[in-house]
Amino acid sequence: MMPLKRYNLAAVLLLLLGGYGSAQAAIAPDRTRLVFRGEDKSISVDLKNANSKLPYLAQSWVEDEKGVKITSPLIVVPPAQRIEPSAIGQVKIQGMPALASLPKDRETLFYYNVREIPPQSDKPNTLQIALQTRIKVFYRPQALSKIDMQHPWQYKITLQRQGNGYQVSNPTGYYVVLSNASNRMDGTPARGFSPLVIAPKSNVTLGGDASELGHSPVLTYVNDYGARLPLIFNCTDNSCAVDEAKSRKS
Repeated sequence: MMPLKRYNLAAVLLLLLGGYGSAQAAIAPDRTRLVFRGEDKSISVDLKNANSKLPYLAQSWVEDEKGVKITSPLIVVPPAQRIEPSAIGQVKIQGMPALASLPKDRETLFYYNVREIPPQSDKPNTLQIALQTRIKVFYRPQALSKIDMQHPWQYKITLQRQGNGYQVSNPTGYYVVLSNASNRMDGTPARGFSPLVIAPKSNVTLGGDASELGHSPVLTYVNDYGARLPLIFNCTDNSCAVDEAKSRKS
């Protein structure tokens, strides 16, 4: 009988969180989304090592909207750092000259990624897991920098009935992130709905059957601070608009 060989098993598990974070990750950014304003030269992100015993290597980079790794018009410094147990590291996302070529009437979407790499184990047959967190970075040009908190841009989106579904129209220069669609506040998502990221000045199909949303659909959007807030619609015939008063009070 052949003797058993000892294998050192190393595996990397990439957990793409899309901005929602994970309690299992040792290294995580201090926010779930970032806004890089046109007047900013750089923005800082704190990285907390939640492990009280082990140091971790944190690798950081930026991707464009298509998920391609880039070093312009945004770049992360430093791209890698060691963070001691229970310590906080920091990275800066810096703007490059190419920012000037981005659209000035609408936001541009990027992604910040941080991958944690645990120290190499000296034990055989060890499974090492490295988690990766990915959050949205919205580049917001100066023309869009003033935000009216009483009348957020999300209130301007509309719904148009198309067959058994709805089309969502975003006439603004901002991205709109929808996390839920239901027929009431805090309701279960309509069947077929998946969270949406709606680009500026665009139309997308809202997943789910329109009949499940009723005559007063309630969508949930995510604001700059990660809060989930309601959009309560009133529908006339096949068109629906946000009821600002009801949405603001809810």
